[in-house]
Amino acid sequence: MERVSAERFPTETDEEREAALDAASRAVRLGRLVVLPTDTVYGVGADAFDPDAVARLLAAKGRGREMPPPVLVGTKGTLEALATRVPSYVAPLVERFWPGALTLVCHQQPSLQWDLGETRGTVAIRMPDHAVAREDRKSTRLNSSHRCISYAVFCLKKK
Repeated sequence: MERVSAERFPTETDEEREAALDAASRAVRLGRLVVLPTDTVYGVGADAFDPDAVARLLAAKGRGREMPPPVLVGTKGTLEALATRVPSYVAPLVERFWPGALTLVCHQQPSLQWDLGETRGTVAIRMPDHAVAREDRKSTRLNSSHRCISYAVFCLKKK
């Protein structure tokens, strides 16, 4: 089994939050996994456009490619960048329930160059109601993990 280490970054003050988000952004750019709080659970995150990072995320979750994780976004406008043929009834749902726990499964934009698993041309998109998870520094993918106890960011790396 591969050994990993984790570094915890608290996010209670503005300065701590900035340092944590900078560290998470650097980790994602290096292909590492990060653990971030969302509104309901901690999420394990990776760069959605890095196939090796996505594979590590799925392995860490004990999932196969047949269970692709959702993409968490920071703004409502990102939905149109990731999805196509979005039905008209989605707009009022997004206005009412985003940010929040609503996950939408849509047809993904055909131009997206990523490998999320066996999506069959779809993408699950959610905008969490937590400022840390919505921070728009780099496209990350998050996936539910465990209930939040306290807010922090963890950066995971191989030992």
